[in-house]
Amino acid sequence: MTDQQPQPSNDGQQRTVERGGLWGLFLSAAGLVLPPYGIVLSALGIFQGRRARRSARDKNSTAPGAMTSMVLGWVGVTLSGLMIAGYAVFWDQYQEYSACSAQALTHTSQQQCDDTLLEAISERVGFQVENLPPMARTL
Repeated sequence: MTDQQPQPSNDGQQRTVERGGLWGLFLSAAGLVLPPYGIVLSALGIFQGRRARRSARDKNSTAPGAMTSMVLGWVGVTLSGLMIAGYAVFWDQYQEYSACSAQALTHTSQQQCDDTLLEAISERVGFQVENLPPMARTL
């Protein structure tokens, strides 16, 4: 990507700008916002960015946003994949927490649900609750 304007071709017409990269950027950004379902959007963003770059190369033009859409797409695919793996590993604990949380009417009962979830996760991964990352302890 450069700051230069497209140079006129030999027949006097301006080179075109491939807009597919911007669509890929939009899809990749949406994939980051909607994980884990965004894995499909991120994959489409990668595909659209790659397609825009190839089309721009064939037409000797530029494709703004194409490389960025591919990078954001891979980040979105990675994050969504990790979230799906986390759901698969901790599905039973999540279901128990969801049922407990639906019945919790007070702050104290919600705190008990949070503590039960932390204990279940710590048993599942083999760590003590105190050794879990701080982010996991802030439920």
